[in-house]
Amino acid sequence: MSGGGPRRFRLTGTGVFAALFRTGSRHEGVWLQVVAAPARSLPGRVGFVIGKKALRNAVARNRVRRVLRVAVHDARPGAEAFDVILRLKRGCTRDETAAVAAEARALLSALVADRARGEPR
Repeated sequence: MSGGGPRRFRLTGTGVFAALFRTGSRHEGVWLQVVAAPARSLPGRVGFVIGKKALRNAVARNRVRRVLRVAVHDARPGAEAFDVILRLKRGCTRDETAAVAAEARALLSALVADRARGEPR
């Protein structure tokens, strides 16, 4: 699953996002919310929701998106079984970006661990 890779690995379209928000399981953190559902086809796709309310500056939004892409890449291959949305819940400074990435890795690991235990969340 690669958020920045080919288009086939990206969640696109408001309908897809809305369906995943409606049916997906959620994992909450301080900065992030991860919404995931089993992928319809492998590998799973990924989308990012980083609103202007959280980060006004486009450069800051893109920095967080790049860091989250790396976290998703690091979560492979276990996370490939899911379609995933990573939503930034609140703003972060440049210095806090590493903590956001660590939280993303932890939330994605929890998602994969829940699947391994057979626990829907």
